[in-house]
Amino acid sequence: MNTNQNKVVEFEDLGVKEYQPSWDYQEKLMKAIIDTKIKNRDLPAEQHTTTSNHFLLVEHPHVYTLGKSGHEENMLAGIDQLKEIDATFVKVNRGGDITYHGYGQIVGYPILDLENFFTDIHKYMRNLEEVIIRTINEYGLKGERSPGETGVWLDVGKPYARKICAMGVKASRWVTLHGFALNINTDMRYFEYIVPCGIKDKQVTSLKRELERELTPEEMIDIKAKIRKHFAGVFEAELISK
Repeated sequence: MNTNQNKVVEFEDLGVKEYQPSWDYQEKLMKAIIDTKIKNRDLPAEQHTTTSNHFLLVEHPHVYTLGKSGHEENMLAGIDQLKEIDATFVKVNRGGDITYHGYGQIVGYPILDLENFFTDIHKYMRNLEEVIIRTINEYGLKGERSPGETGVWLDVGKPYARKICAMGVKASRWVTLHGFALNINTDMRYFEYIVPCGIKDKQVTSLKRELERELTPEEMIDIKAKIRKHFAGVFEAELISK
């Protein structure tokens, strides 16, 4: 366990950014943290360099990503169809199956050294879910966990249970990568081209669909502020803008 815990998290809003460069940026931040940890191994504790933490928010142009444990048959669209709908397909190194990212969806990427917080991936996932549960609760929605399925759901246990936030992460040397995707003004038609998260009998939804109205650009900014606030609260962290 890191005896010199750093709970300061550098926050960045990347705006709209393509998936691949966003992933590359995460990998770069992760590598810097891991390199620091490797150097610390050979030094006495009093000489250890503090590791950094990062939290990115971003919107991606239309893209489908398939996790390392996922099944390609859950991608229902072929190459030609992907071109028609202006979407790309990327295989990634996170857990989970297939998911969609696109405009009107807020994607969160925490790159944390969990040794600064707690070394428990299960707790980390539940904390990420809690951030979203608290955020959507401010809009009158009761987010829930579905046993055995990550992410945040509405009306769990009912025939019309639906997922509003997907999650998939990777961790290496207790440093996290990837994160969550919260549907706000998302064009839900894009989910028709996949079996979302490989779950055939469950639906997906968005804040727009649940509230029956489009959220304004100002409200999108406000949702990001709420996510940031609840992330700081749940993780007992101090978020500073980079």
